[in-house]
Amino acid sequence: MGIWRRRKKREAMTGRFGFKVECRDGRARKGLVSTPRGAFETPAFMPVGTAATVKAMLPESVYRTGARIILGNTYHLMVRSGPDRIESLGGLHKFMNWNGPILTDSGGYQIMSLAGRRTLREEGVRFRSHVDGREFFLGPEESMSTQRKLGSDIAMCLDECTGFPVSESDAWESMRLSARWAERSKSAFGDRPGYALFGIQQGSIFRGLREESAQELARVGFDGYAVGGLAVGEGRETMMSVLEYAPEQLPRDKPRYLMGVGKPEDIVEAVVRGIDMFDCVLPTRSGRTGQAFTRFGNVNVKNARYADDGRPLDDECTCAACRNYSRAYLHHVFKAGEIISSMLLTWHNLHYYQCLMSGLRSAIQAGTISKFVNEFHLARSAGDTPAQQ
Repeated sequence: MGIWRRRKKREAMTGRFGFKVECRDGRARKGLVSTPRGAFETPAFMPVGTAATVKAMLPESVYRTGARIILGNTYHLMVRSGPDRIESLGGLHKFMNWNGPILTDSGGYQIMSLAGRRTLREEGVRFRSHVDGREFFLGPEESMSTQRKLGSDIAMCLDECTGFPVSESDAWESMRLSARWAERSKSAFGDRPGYALFGIQQGSIFRGLREESAQELARVGFDGYAVGGLAVGEGRETMMSVLEYAPEQLPRDKPRYLMGVGKPEDIVEAVVRGIDMFDCVLPTRSGRTGQAFTRFGNVNVKNARYADDGRPLDDECTCAACRNYSRAYLHHVFKAGEIISSMLLTWHNLHYYQCLMSGLRSAIQAGTISKFVNEFHLARSAGDTPAQQ
């Protein structure tokens, strides 16, 4: 706790929001984002703290993995606890004991994927909570008000996350609604020096629609730009084809954020295509279901083959799980239903993701991103064999 407390005192509320691209290798970019609560390097992966907690982790443990920014969610914090209560308790940073930067998603995706009986209109969305059935309304103004009360350093515009499959005409209608909501979000966000608002590009898999969306967002002007509406069922090949052009449609002097992605292989390929920021529940959710990410592929500790395996998950990993526990122990506590299994595997997975991002940043700086990517894919495709693991 000592390191965490010293950091809180040292970095509390310093600086302003900004972004600088420090170097490039092809389309891949290494940069630095500055926020009121400290800076973080890009490419960056944000652990997901949906309901004011990164599941199975203490905040100081998340920090020790290398994470310097985390994500919270407007929808989930609306339907549980509520923004007024969190504001009265000192804001989201104090509420969850995380003093670094926090990005909050606007809630658009969760309304599409979780909410019951939603009614979508120009003014916003009326929906029922998936938790207790209570009715809520969320428009751009309400989303901005909620995120302001939470005290997030980076807020996201309210958008309609276009589902898949979708016709081009329906995707256009959805994109235009998101564009109008983005302008209203910017107006409602107001002038908040040091804090940031990101716009969200929509347009599904249609290049022309994404270009139109990007132009509208750039006209309004945001502190950063997200590529939204991907990883919603279109498949990896299609997603990568969109990422061939979508990031380059966005302003080059602002951070680019790919929402909800993802798998290590997808993150690496998206960085090569110009993405700077990522979030995904995969490392934490996989940790709770017995799956660990390693340099040589994934390890499912539920498998009986690990019951007598005295090796760590990865002998080069320095996380708490790999330094102190064997695969046999992880297999045992998972099979026994012990909470420590989720804690240790989640810690390892988040550490793996942060090491991956650090490796990408170093490769971009050294001008060796192609070599890094080739070696990454070769190692991950090797699989979990005794000779390699």
